[in-house]
Amino acid sequence: MKTDKTDILALLRNSKDYVSGQQLCDRFGVTRTAVWKVINQLKGEGYQIESISGKGYRLLEEPEDILSESEIASRLHTKWAGRKVYYYDVTGSTNNDAKRCGEEGDPHGTVVVADIQNAGKGRRGRGWQTLSGTALAFTILLRPDFVPDRASMITLVMALSVAEAVEEVLEGAEDAVTTIKWPNDIVLNKKKICGMLTEMTMTPEMDEIQYIVVGAGINVNNGSPEEFQEEIRETATSLKIETGRQVSRAELLEKVLLRFEENYAVFLETLDMSGLREAYQNHLQGVGNEVRVLDPAGEYTGISRGINDRGELIVEKEDGERVQVYAGEVSVRGLYGYV
Repeated sequence: MKTDKTDILALLRNSKDYVSGQQLCDRFGVTRTAVWKVINQLKGEGYQIESISGKGYRLLEEPEDILSESEIASRLHTKWAGRKVYYYDVTGSTNNDAKRCGEEGDPHGTVVVADIQNAGKGRRGRGWQTLSGTALAFTILLRPDFVPDRASMITLVMALSVAEAVEEVLEGAEDAVTTIKWPNDIVLNKKKICGMLTEMTMTPEMDEIQYIVVGAGINVNNGSPEEFQEEIRETATSLKIETGRQVSRAELLEKVLLRFEENYAVFLETLDMSGLREAYQNHLQGVGNEVRVLDPAGEYTGISRGINDRGELIVEKEDGERVQVYAGEVSVRGLYGYV
């Protein structure tokens, strides 16, 4: 549920003129003292708000990057994605937090966001940590009614949504090429800026999905490679490193959730990637290039031919055989900026 602070911030942001204190009181059913306290809180957080007697308040300038529950909620215009938000200055894992929300009955579309994540999770048990003010770490809770074997494609839906949102916030930036390394890593200028992890919890009867959580970590405002963990410094980058721009993480989250809501709706029409396949493939890195498939049953090389309607990567072997690679079983490496 939105707070008065969230509502007041949203109204100031969307107003082209001054908003009187009385208007705020009448609209939100609060006292002038309560309005004054909220305005001062916002000023303390870095929002430049002009106050003129007889006219009211006007938002002049916002901080370049501020992540808070009010900032996030005041930006969202989605139908269901992020209509309930939990924000933490510090947490262990937003995926774990979202799974707790799932157990406690929070609704479909609930989003957990953190400034600092010190026990994040990646694929195959890899750890992931963030520094304050640098990354966008978030997880969305889903309560779908489709069969479990469709769940893996949600990762691809989120990957496409993140790639599209990054392109939108970087519009106009020269030489900023955003691609997807199948199935779910987002790459900017051949270095990784985002990974994600989807986890599914079944009902006690093990015949239906109870909930799914989809978590993503985007390197946004890291200023130099030294801010990354040593083992990934050669392969990771951030939006700021590549473009020189400070990016609003709340704005980026807003765009990701908008795109995810739209793409998820397309996915639900067919419960596969057929409606999103072209868009995903247009972002897919390495199509037509050689890849190495690290399958537990034995490694092999081939040419990437894009994805099929189930989101599996089609790899053409040297003998012409085409193999469908399932994301949950193997890792694919190729001639990218990182492997």
